[in-house]
Amino acid sequence: MKIKSILVSQPAPNESSPYLEMAKKEKIRIDFRHFIHVEGVDAKELRTQKIDLSHFTGIIFTSKNAIDHYFRLAEEMRFAVPDSMRYICLSEAIANYLQKHIVYRKRRISFGERTFADLLPLFKKFPSEKYLLPSGETVSPDTLKVLEAAGIEWSPATMYRTVSSDLSDISIDEYDMLVFFTPQGIRSLRSNFPNFEQGDTKIAVFGNATEQTAKDAGLRVDVMAPTKESPSMTMAIEKFIRASNK
Repeated sequence: MKIKSILVSQPAPNESSPYLEMAKKEKIRIDFRHFIHVEGVDAKELRTQKIDLSHFTGIIFTSKNAIDHYFRLAEEMRFAVPDSMRYICLSEAIANYLQKHIVYRKRRISFGERTFADLLPLFKKFPSEKYLLPSGETVSPDTLKVLEAAGIEWSPATMYRTVSSDLSDISIDEYDMLVFFTPQGIRSLRSNFPNFEQGDTKIAVFGNATEQTAKDAGLRVDVMAPTKESPSMTMAIEKFIRASNK
């Protein structure tokens, strides 16, 4: 079956996207739609987690979502974040995002390179802080291992959740290929289209966790990325299209 239409479970990209270049080159239709979105918890729910923002002297930020929802809840709870707060951020990009909420200069801000394990030297350097980890519903096992190795005092706080978006306006069977980047995207497909039968529809996934979730949901994975031959999703799809559309 030739691939003529693709639905990518992400927001529409900018004009320089490789997806748009691929669509033009391969003469196919590519649509974009976010299958999931983030919803914040309210102050009442945060209190049920026994979280008092004033008890913490340091915050660990692993995403921009975590930053936005921490400061949203601080405002909602009328908590003035002190200038003395120590910020440990997963990367420089996340640290720079703090400027949306605070005056960056002269604040106690540190950041790692890329992975959570890169933060271990910072925890060793600043071991006396009482850290808060704003996050979604779950904390990854790798993160837990690093925090245990650091030997610091810390508490998790669920400040937001990733939930399925309403896709009732989409005719999912119109597409020859569906592209997913997260396990939550797969779950959104199943919750929005409980009667979906894959048939000839091709499923493309990014990452091992997404692949496993797709298989657990009874789906056949036709395109996988990243691989040694195809480090990006667009490369993997284009390779598959060229083989299918001969």
